[in-house]
Amino acid sequence: MKTRIALAQINVTVGDFAGNAARLVDAARVAHENGARLMIAPELALSGYPPEDLLLRPAFYRASAAALDDLAAQLKAFDGLHVLVGHPHRVREEGVDPDTPIARGVPPRDTYNAASLIANGAIVGTYLKQDLPNTEVFDEKRYFATDPRPFVFELDGVRYGVVICEDAWHASAAQLAKAAGAQVLLIPNGSPFHVNKESVRFDILRARIRETGIPMVYVNLAGAQDELIFDGGSFVLDAHGALVTKLAQFDETVGFVDFEGAMPVRGELAPDLPFEAQVYKALVVGVRDYIGKNGFPGAIIGLSGGVDSALVLAVACDALGPDRVRAVMMPSRYTADISTTDARDMAQRVGVKYDEIAIAPMFEAFRGALAEEFAGRAEDATEENIQARIRGTLLMALSNKFGSIVLTTGNKSEMAVGYCTLYGDMAGGFAVIKDIAKTLVYKVCHYRNATDAYGQRDVIPERILTRAPSAELRENQTDQDSLPPYEVLDAIMRMYMEEDRPLAEIVAAGYRADDVKRVTRLIKINEYKRRQAPIGIRVTHRAFGRDWRYPITSRFDEPLAEPLAR
Repeated sequence: MKTRIALAQINVTVGDFAGNAARLVDAARVAHENGARLMIAPELALSGYPPEDLLLRPAFYRASAAALDDLAAQLKAFDGLHVLVGHPHRVREEGVDPDTPIARGVPPRDTYNAASLIANGAIVGTYLKQDLPNTEVFDEKRYFATDPRPFVFELDGVRYGVVICEDAWHASAAQLAKAAGAQVLLIPNGSPFHVNKESVRFDILRARIRETGIPMVYVNLAGAQDELIFDGGSFVLDAHGALVTKLAQFDETVGFVDFEGAMPVRGELAPDLPFEAQVYKALVVGVRDYIGKNGFPGAIIGLSGGVDSALVLAVACDALGPDRVRAVMMPSRYTADISTTDARDMAQRVGVKYDEIAIAPMFEAFRGALAEEFAGRAEDATEENIQARIRGTLLMALSNKFGSIVLTTGNKSEMAVGYCTLYGDMAGGFAVIKDIAKTLVYKVCHYRNATDAYGQRDVIPERILTRAPSAELRENQTDQDSLPPYEVLDAIMRMYMEEDRPLAEIVAAGYRADDVKRVTRLIKINEYKRRQAPIGIRVTHRAFGRDWRYPITSRFDEPLAEPLAR
């Protein structure tokens, strides 16, 4: 018998139970109209993912339970359609006050990451997640208990087993489902994006297929939640691990796969996205959802004529439309004429509102006010930082007056080594490229100029991509005056910060000991700055912020050479 399954790759918002339920109903309508018998929604689709410490509030679980009951009633209209939906679940113990606080600091015992099957207006069964992730950005052991019982149901003569996200990263849950009679495995997911994540998912699920010999249907969230990007890319693998269906990455959509009994039939296969395209799409989704879901009317960007602000401007325009983006150029006495020319050129190409506010008069006022205090001391980074802070103040004033959020333009290389100014270029509400190394910034810019996926090519003037980068805070300044070449800096940062490789191993890879010591020392001493930076979009498997938890106060000094074996 043929059974059509709908993959509801939807974009939900944490805590918006009514809005998320409406999205689920809309997806169910599409599924029903296309003849689906079963629809799979992502992990915690009803509440949004991840709810973080909202999961410590009893009211959140009551809202989830009420929303689930209401959703079941609405889905009754779609006769014959079964819907598997993820939601937080608290076991209602008889005689226990529903407002009893949820314990913090001890393993939870009555709260679960769950998925319920809804049919004919009723909840017919609930699965409770067995394996909880507690690495990288995940902290589920803080919130949830586990339950080792499988959940298997029958539809059209085929038995379907359910596991949730991390369950599929381990062998036991899938094997328990198969032992309970499952012929197909359904896997709702809230799997955040990082580069190369898609291939990791394929590898993990193919390992489960080798162990169980059953097909798997993987359904992932789309959209963004704060710094996390969910890239969709839902897919179906047959019993041999062959890819038979794949939905587009980053797009909210409802896709379908047909099964002949327990065997999936080859269907839609969305094309693979090149590396730079994935990164750029992630940035666009991150800006669109952070601004849209938080209700900001638009974005303001300090445009410098350099490559970082150019990339942020391009992303913002593609995410929001140029009518919701404002660019402000704030030249000083050190700003090169070509910087102003290139900034004007780019603003005109993308069609945003563009203003110029000279900071020289304000800078001179600061100098005058501080002249007596600074008497006898040479100019240094202090005067450079004053200029950056003047710019930050102006951008935040515009943000306060007009309500738009300031998008900061610092990249990961700068954030790593502190080549940024607190309350200056770090001032703002959302850091678009904080996880994009400088060398990657250029690659992504070249991709954006070469693609017409957003309606216009060559939005970034070529000279911006070929000039030596400079903060332009003193005469004839370039970034490389203060930093190693970005190719070197980024490689050391990647090996040390993203890959956790020992310093001795980085030196052994061919990098000068002085550069390794310098870069890693800068990473260490600038932790205090990063703790005060706005959140931003995560695109690597280890970003500063949720992934990186190093102390500010630390005297640990790792040796550059491996100690001699005893």
